[in-house]
Amino acid sequence: MSNPSDPQDKLALATFAGGCFWCMVAPFDQLPGVVRVVSGYTGGHKENPTYEEVCAGGTGHAEAVQITYDPSVISYRELLNVFWRQIDPTDPGGQFYDRGDSYRTAIFYHDEEQRRLAEESKRELEQSGRFDKPIVTEIVPAGKFYPAEEYHQDYYRKNPLRYRMYRQGSGRDEFIARHWTMKKDREELRKKLTPLQYEVTQNNATEPPFQNEYWNHFEDGIYVDVVSGEPLFSSLDKFDAGCGWPSFTKPLPDAHIVEKLDLSHNMVRTEVRSGLADSHLGHVFPDGPEPTGLRYCINSAALRFIPKDRLEEEGYGRYLHLFERKTDAKDDH
Repeated sequence: MSNPSDPQDKLALATFAGGCFWCMVAPFDQLPGVVRVVSGYTGGHKENPTYEEVCAGGTGHAEAVQITYDPSVISYRELLNVFWRQIDPTDPGGQFYDRGDSYRTAIFYHDEEQRRLAEESKRELEQSGRFDKPIVTEIVPAGKFYPAEEYHQDYYRKNPLRYRMYRQGSGRDEFIARHWTMKKDREELRKKLTPLQYEVTQNNATEPPFQNEYWNHFEDGIYVDVVSGEPLFSSLDKFDAGCGWPSFTKPLPDAHIVEKLDLSHNMVRTEVRSGLADSHLGHVFPDGPEPTGLRYCINSAALRFIPKDRLEEEGYGRYLHLFERKTDAKDDH
């Protein structure tokens, strides 16, 4: 018999298919309340299928991710919102570059409440007018889930450069940007932003190093897009890279960062843009510290800083728990 006070008893499962499972782990993996995300196969009839068998067809399985989460921290509805923003829900034949039934989209519900919420969210998306084709993502009962081979697990961490190239080449990021990016009025932006902020975010300019607002700023808080206010980075992930621009090891867990191949100035780089506002932020390089090995080199002019003590007041209270963990860690020493 399980212990009623065991925290494991309070966890729940969510299972989603969204095409290639490599691309479906990162959006959920670091969300507050998510315990783990496993890539695997489900929805079919073949027991213990291999990757090759699923890709070849005939197993009935789809590539999927199974998320273990704490409903007291993050709701199933919030997970659904993240799911819809990762996929093309109008495509019955696969997802982006990947074609075939194993790349179909689906929500596999684990109880009647999940089914109700999934159908409700699908109906809302249909009524939103965001897409001009029918939503074909199926909502079906969850069955046996088979974890994929180890080399598929956390692929975005193990192979960050190949992962980013695959995401961009597949067309997924371009589709997400086209359907979920806010509409912008250039003249209104000119009035709202300083000339430097406008040039950086809208025309891909780069501000001078060591002569910008946040390059040596380390106060506790988060950094949001100066155009849209969407959360992007935390001071907890900021470090001094010696380059003269704000540098971070990773974005916030629920930040939607779009990465694009940049061949300008006779260089090969990965550009970083915000998902909602499509603002140019900077670039990401594979020369950062552990644990990610990445350096997100960002223009201060693309950012607005929200101090920890103003997070609640400005509508970002859900990020306070990040800094409570920091306090707890200090108290343990």
